[in-house]
Amino acid sequence: MTIETTELRNTLGKFATGVCVVTTEGPNGPIGMTINSFSSLSLEPALLLWSIQKNSECFAPFNAAKGYAISVLTEEQMEISNKYAQRGSHLLDAEEFTQGKTGQFILKQAVATFECSVWARYEGGDHIILVGEVEAFSASNDHDPILFYSGGYRTLAEQV
Repeated sequence: MTIETTELRNTLGKFATGVCVVTTEGPNGPIGMTINSFSSLSLEPALLLWSIQKNSECFAPFNAAKGYAISVLTEEQMEISNKYAQRGSHLLDAEEFTQGKTGQFILKQAVATFECSVWARYEGGDHIILVGEVEAFSASNDHDPILFYSGGYRTLAEQV
């Protein structure tokens, strides 16, 4: 059976996700890239996973990284999401981040942050799956998260 990748991507887009920026140290300073999905893998030990495409311009720094941070973006951070999703726009702006408890780079005003040390890497087709052990985390109730669904941003209109 042949899978039509555009159709598959559109169908996968029917799963609503949060929007995050994952960060690490790059060759010229801290870098970030927008991702729309990560997953909790285990509570003991505390493990998170996400994946990066092997042909991403951010692949080499993340593949070599000893750690990374994931910052869950707020509704007000749509512009930040757009910026770090663009090719050639991955160096973090100093006014947008701070260093967390473990020294990882976290975005200011994020809904939640997770600072991780790399626990394992796995081959996953055209991606590498990075599993990180959570060393520090934080959460804020000051803002609602931004969501991504069917190719566009969404917000929490109503909580049930």
